[in-house]
Amino acid sequence: MFKKIITFAVQARVVVLALSILLVIIGAQHVAQAPLDVFPEFAPPKIEIQTEAQGLSTEEVEALISMPLENALNGMPHMTAIRSKSVLGLSSVVLLLEPGSNLKEARQFVQERLAMVTPTLPALAKPPVMLQSLSSLSRVMKIGLSATSMSQMEMTQLALWTMRPKIMSIPGVANVAIWGQKDKQLQVLIDPDRLRSAKVTVEQVARATNEAMALDSGGFLDTPNQRLAVRYQSNKVDPAKLSEAIIDYRQATPVKIADVAQVQVGSPPMIGNAIINGREGLLLIVEKQLGANTLEVTRRVEAAIAEMSPALAGVHVDTHIFRPATFIERAIHNLSNAMLIGCLLVTLILFAFMRDKRAALISLAAIPLSLLAAVLVLTGFGVGLNTMVIAGLVIALGEVVDDAIIDVENIARRLKLNALLDQPLTRLRVVVNASVEVRSAVVFATLIVMIIFLPVLALTGIAGAFFKPLALAYIAAIAASLAVAMLITPALAYFLLKNDTSAHDDTRLAVWLQRHYRRWLSRIVPYPKKAMVIIAVSLAGAGLGSLALNQEFLPAFKETDFLMHFVERPGTSLEQMSLMTLRANKDLMSVAGVRNFGSHIGRAEVADEVVGPNFTELWISLDESVNYEQALGQIQKVMDGYAGIFTDVQTYLKERSKEVLTGTSASIVVRLFGPDLEVLRDKAHDIEAGMASIDGIADLKVESQTLVPQVEIRLKAQALAQYGLTAGQVRRITTTLLKGLKVGEIYENQRRIDVVIWGAEQHRVDLSAISHLALDTPLGQQVRLKDVADIQVIPMPNEIKREAASRRIDITANVKGKSLSEVAQQVESSVRAMHFPQGYYPVLLGEYQAQKEASDRLFGFGLLALIGIFLVLYSDFKSLRLSLMAFATLPFALVGSVIAVFVSGGTMSLGSVVGLVTVVGIAARNGIMLLSHYKHLEQTEGMPFGLDLVMRGAQERLLPILMTALATGLALLPLIISGNKPGHEIEYPLAIVIFGGLITSTILNLLLLPSLYLAFGKHKPAIA
Repeated sequence: MFKKIITFAVQARVVVLALSILLVIIGAQHVAQAPLDVFPEFAPPKIEIQTEAQGLSTEEVEALISMPLENALNGMPHMTAIRSKSVLGLSSVVLLLEPGSNLKEARQFVQERLAMVTPTLPALAKPPVMLQSLSSLSRVMKIGLSATSMSQMEMTQLALWTMRPKIMSIPGVANVAIWGQKDKQLQVLIDPDRLRSAKVTVEQVARATNEAMALDSGGFLDTPNQRLAVRYQSNKVDPAKLSEAIIDYRQATPVKIADVAQVQVGSPPMIGNAIINGREGLLLIVEKQLGANTLEVTRRVEAAIAEMSPALAGVHVDTHIFRPATFIERAIHNLSNAMLIGCLLVTLILFAFMRDKRAALISLAAIPLSLLAAVLVLTGFGVGLNTMVIAGLVIALGEVVDDAIIDVENIARRLKLNALLDQPLTRLRVVVNASVEVRSAVVFATLIVMIIFLPVLALTGIAGAFFKPLALAYIAAIAASLAVAMLITPALAYFLLKNDTSAHDDTRLAVWLQRHYRRWLSRIVPYPKKAMVIIAVSLAGAGLGSLALNQEFLPAFKETDFLMHFVERPGTSLEQMSLMTLRANKDLMSVAGVRNFGSHIGRAEVADEVVGPNFTELWISLDESVNYEQALGQIQKVMDGYAGIFTDVQTYLKERSKEVLTGTSASIVVRLFGPDLEVLRDKAHDIEAGMASIDGIADLKVESQTLVPQVEIRLKAQALAQYGLTAGQVRRITTTLLKGLKVGEIYENQRRIDVVIWGAEQHRVDLSAISHLALDTPLGQQVRLKDVADIQVIPMPNEIKREAASRRIDITANVKGKSLSEVAQQVESSVRAMHFPQGYYPVLLGEYQAQKEASDRLFGFGLLALIGIFLVLYSDFKSLRLSLMAFATLPFALVGSVIAVFVSGGTMSLGSVVGLVTVVGIAARNGIMLLSHYKHLEQTEGMPFGLDLVMRGAQERLLPILMTALATGLALLPLIISGNKPGHEIEYPLAIVIFGGLITSTILNLLLLPSLYLAFGKHKPAIA
């Protein structure tokens, strides 16, 4: 079959070469147009439903909203988990779906179930809202707005009605959340004392305000020849005019709103704030849709802001508080440079080993053809370009040229030998026969490389999301290189390689290598026992060494945008957090290299942060020219200076990967489940105390599910009856005076402004003021709230979290100065040793568990892959001995890989494990090529088994094996030399492992495998 394909390719060489040129053109266009992102989508699809119910306590929100929603949504198709968070007046329910689920279909199912459960929710609850579907790295940009001549309210109007609609119209933008929002309101601030004096009720004030602000249609007027619309002049934001609105007439004297209330332009109580570069401002967080291109969306947002700049006069707009596109651009630039330098190094290797420059050019042609073909296949299946895909192509860079090197080297050698014959064969026949000669070995070696990568494709969760694209890119490139070597390389060889013998002479470097290799080989081959001892000792040392390696899931990313959580005790006021954030702003801006500062405190409307005012996120951007580690240390020192406040320092990518794993931003999470909140808190603190004694634990805390003071108004039924009041009347009046009641709207310059009646500030500042609130009775008199209700401060939960139909609380920690695996194992032992009451149980989550699960899955499927590899070997060699010998070469690479990990720090990440998988395939490839050549010399050329056959076969395979190993190793060298640059964080440990494994596998294959073949390779019939 191979011979027919190759013969056709050579005979139709003009068509094949034309199609190759077309492939390059189309592939280059696809690369230019393909979407670029930093990482593939690594979070499972999720749906979040938020329900507002102002006035309900945390426990009431849980019982009346969160639990009914959970019960209604349980059993959804493809759902893997359901979590809820209940806080004062707000419920958030999150559904996690299986990877690859149809999100649109799932959202339709959720909407149908919400329609059924919504009528059963409390009347004061707003309808549940499904938030937009967001990407795993949804934050595209954080835009800070600050001004010296404008208030937050004025900036809010600008952001809400000018900037947000413009940005929301950009394709790919899912949401723009605004922190620090101060809506403009026309407020009627009622004074209960003046109400009592004027004998006016709250309901009368509300009715008068509503009538004054009502917007009605005047209909139309028909004349004999036209129809004229009738309209009333629109209301304007005019406090003086509204103050003159009449409430009632008393003895022909009007009672006006100004008599009982103050009318002003103000804003509602803020639920969040923002500090931007040293002053209060606004923070706009732009979030992208699922599958949107970060770079493209970022550039469009920046273009939109530039276009709006005339409308933003007087406002300082900072778009670099957080800009992930910067990291993506650096990462792509660094990886592209690594690929380019790798290509140049591969080129130098080929020209150094091949005297015939045409042969070198034919081999080099495999690089663009294979990589572009791989990109076409990946984009055709919907896989976009990201750092993991590019990393897969970089790793495959040296290998895609291997097939062509083997093919060209063998064709060149056969053309040279053919030219020496008295009756040389035709050029077509020589080229086809030479290509077919190595084809079987190349196909089986390539098949083995693909099989060894199948365990990576079996990874699930965040590990699978990260490394599957890398594996797919690698496999696609290797498969493409096989097709190129079978179709295009023979055609190019027919065109370009010469027939004369001098053209295919070895270079000086090749001659020097052959001479020294022959001398070393003659010393080792006759002594197979020594070879076996060396192999056994090396493998034993590697096995023991691997046990001492530390483990981690994902490395730290070299982002220059830092995220710091800044969390005070629950119940802390927004004003206090704003003051503390201003201080943190000053301290962080004093660190050399910090360019800007932005923070968001509390929450924003229509945002996915369900937190209280005590929760703040600080964001800073670091100049890339400063010393990264030194600046990070200074930032950490500043954060450590805030005693009594939980702080940490993270990068966005690391924080998001942790959050996807557990729903928190910590590396180690002990999640405790149980029914009673008090018992949960007590046991959580016991777990915290046990973890505190473990060396390496940092940022240890119990999740802030605690009791906070809340005011409770308990109505007295007997007193209500005495004054002729109902519970509903009392609640409505107190809610109006304490919370405010919207009674109308004004539209000014296409902007909506709410009209609200509210209690004057002095009547809602403390318990005494609340207890003296005046209530109107049907008897025409007023009573104090304290006369009909008991008012007291009681402890209430600040938040309640649920998962798997149970309440839960988290004990979280990070790791510093120790390996993650070592610390996590001690935490696991400490928790297991504890006793828990009936109905309570802990679960250990986090990076260690994910890394352990991924490694176990990788090694489990790896064993199946090894069985598959052995079957492929046996199919090729038809000999149990040769198959076992080839199989025995697989561990050769592990020796160098383990040494390389020790030299580079002694930590084995998931990327390193994937590197081990890769290098095992490469080691198998070179061993198969050598054993296949021995088989060819013995069975096809009739050379008798013995020392001469072993020496000749090894020498003839020396250059192809060295070229393929050097091409693969040098292609990775730029990644290794440049170190942990942005974009190299996952690829660097992977490249280290492959490079170290290549060294030992090449040495052992070239020096020790020939000796083993001499001892055990004598051909025997295959087992039936």
